[in-house]
Amino acid sequence: MKGITEVDIIILSYAYNAALKLMTENCIHSLMDSEDRDKIKFNVIVIESERTLDGHQYENSVTLYPDMDFGYNKFMNIGIELTSSKYLCLCNNDLIFHTNWATEILIAFDTYYDLSSASPLSPSHHEGLGFHFNTGIYPGYRNRYEIAGWCLFLKRDVLRLTGSLDENFTFWCADNDYANLMASLHLGHALVTSSIVEHLGSATSDVNFMLSKLELTSNEFFYLEKKWNSRMGQGWKLIAP
Repeated sequence: MKGITEVDIIILSYAYNAALKLMTENCIHSLMDSEDRDKIKFNVIVIESERTLDGHQYENSVTLYPDMDFGYNKFMNIGIELTSSKYLCLCNNDLIFHTNWATEILIAFDTYYDLSSASPLSPSHHEGLGFHFNTGIYPGYRNRYEIAGWCLFLKRDVLRLTGSLDENFTFWCADNDYANLMASLHLGHALVTSSIVEHLGSATSDVNFMLSKLELTSNEFFYLEKKWNSRMGQGWKLIAP
């Protein structure tokens, strides 16, 4: 990699209390400290669902407050449409980025020409599944295995083939749909174990609060099955949770 590589980072946040606001701030701080800024520039967009914060701009970011009902893919699409760099990363706010996490994924992209998308390793999650730090890359499309929906790093060119994210997925199954889409188009995805981004997972009480507020049902699971069964037969079940 020569010169400065730009990576657009889109972070969804729902900071309805001080602890969750701090979580988003810590996420961004760890991101900005994770790479040499003379080599990698992060263009950060935060899509904040807590409208009482409207006007607050998280440090090192452009913070947006959509005046519409929440939808995971809908809000991600807002950020995607406002960015243009060659590389794009779709993120939750409950992440801690470790040193050189992006560099390691970019090296994988340079090494494997057919790799279009990647997820970093979250040790607290992946080690229990048999994936360990710096043991190579693992191609695949299994949700929460090779596909870590909380952090998806992709080449923007992928969107020319996939189109926008399917906004029928308000929260549940957005990562399953991404996995199925990549698999059906034969676009390479891998877990890069030399790249570490810790997913705090258990700390995401904001997710539970948002789900209760939205009164989400199993409809998104039914939609996922209807969308993919005719295209992939029983294969989609391998990718679903």
